[in-house]
Amino acid sequence: MTDTTEAPELRGGIDLGGTKIEAIVVDTNNKVLGSARHPTPTSGTPADVAASMAQAIAEAAEAAGTTTEKLAGVGIGSPGSINPDAGTVSSARNLPGWEGSYALGPELSKKLGTRVAIGNDVQVATAAELKLGVGKQYSSLLGLFWGTGVGGGLVFDGKPWRGRGGAGEIGHMVIKLGGRRCPCGNEGCVEAYAGRAAMEAHARHEIDHGRKSDLLKIMEHKQRERFTSAVWETAVERGDELAIELIDGAVEALGAGAASAVNLLDVEAVVIGGGLGVRFGDEYVDRIRDAMKKHLFPGHTMPTVQLVGLGDMGGAIGAALLVNGSGA
Repeated sequence: MTDTTEAPELRGGIDLGGTKIEAIVVDTNNKVLGSARHPTPTSGTPADVAASMAQAIAEAAEAAGTTTEKLAGVGIGSPGSINPDAGTVSSARNLPGWEGSYALGPELSKKLGTRVAIGNDVQVATAAELKLGVGKQYSSLLGLFWGTGVGGGLVFDGKPWRGRGGAGEIGHMVIKLGGRRCPCGNEGCVEAYAGRAAMEAHARHEIDHGRKSDLLKIMEHKQRERFTSAVWETAVERGDELAIELIDGAVEALGAGAASAVNLLDVEAVVIGGGLGVRFGDEYVDRIRDAMKKHLFPGHTMPTVQLVGLGDMGGAIGAALLVNGSGA
């Protein structure tokens, strides 16, 4: 007798970050069957980033025993301003040469031989926590993602809230008038103090002007081109004064930004993720919670503040959810 049982539908997901590209293939139960991780290019154009993404998802598909052409689709979580209908990504300033708009979806669809859906990286990661992670128990929450930049995702009444497309940009809430220049071009944003890229730029400036720090040595030892989350963690563990100073400042900035968002929105929970958030873990979640208390409106109840449940894979899993329409 001929076996007519069809193979389960497989979907791809790509989390495009400032330092890494995480690609996975999942089954209908969102179980990861194959994965691959590549460093995000530090130079070049959006086309170079797209080529690295295509290579990563092809490797993940091979690890899952399939090819990209056989996938039901590939979802992408990308920084920047997203037009999901056109598949374009604009102003992804933490990526090389990405000041304008690039048709990432159509380009990858041609390369991969399957349909591609695009969403904002933090919004899809927040949606993944809502559906599969620690967010399942809440009807309203703020996803706070601490990585190369600082991003936010919102959930109201059990559904992701995107506003007119740009909701959740907690990293660009101003916490200090006339403060440090942010990668977005404004001054005094949360990201100017807490984003990994902004902290690195500030640290390099301090080192160039004679400040002692082992950050560069640690980066070289780990064979990295940037101050990754692991570099910051190692520097802090070694007692590097500059690294500790900047990470402490980041915690205070995140606390002020999150508290200001809670003062406005009064959500039930704040869920903390991102490369630095996951790397530093529960201890720093507690520290951010303590920093929030100093800025919370006296009449508000403190929300639950906890680490993401899906870890480093949350963004890629959330991206894969876009394929069947259950993501952000």
